[in-house]
Amino acid sequence: MAISFLDKTDLKILQVLQDNGRLSNVELSERVALSPSPCLRRLKQLEESGIIRSYAALLEPCNIGLGLQAFIRVRVNKSKQSRDEFTLAVQHWPQVLNCFALTGETDYILQAFFSDMNAFSYFVLETLLATPGVEDARSSFVLKEIKATTSLPLEHLDIGQ
Repeated sequence: MAISFLDKTDLKILQVLQDNGRLSNVELSERVALSPSPCLRRLKQLEESGIIRSYAALLEPCNIGLGLQAFIRVRVNKSKQSRDEFTLAVQHWPQVLNCFALTGETDYILQAFFSDMNAFSYFVLETLLATPGVEDARSSFVLKEIKATTSLPLEHLDIGQ
């Protein structure tokens, strides 16, 4: 997707929405100094182009009983079938919020949330390690969250207008 059509107003819309995606069009237009109709038109263009991919409510894990966050490094058999089976299986694991394929010694890293160590152990032993092709899994637990954001940096898009 080319980003050549973005201008400073589009960038401002994107930044404001990353900070608060629940703003009404009127509130958004006021914050970006644009009247509501052109603001809505720009917003629709950003959505249709795929630059804005979705809107979501971000939940506080501890407040819903998910106090154990783990990063799990997974090594999978190098066959295409094993990789395909793993990437299909991970789509069905609600505990896993993010899964990334990596370079280096680890094939995948999973970010997952659990209610407690028993739930984590059950997931690793009965689900993850039971998945065909999974050879090894190593975990690290989050002790303290230092920074967590969903906002992507936009400075590199500042086109000087």
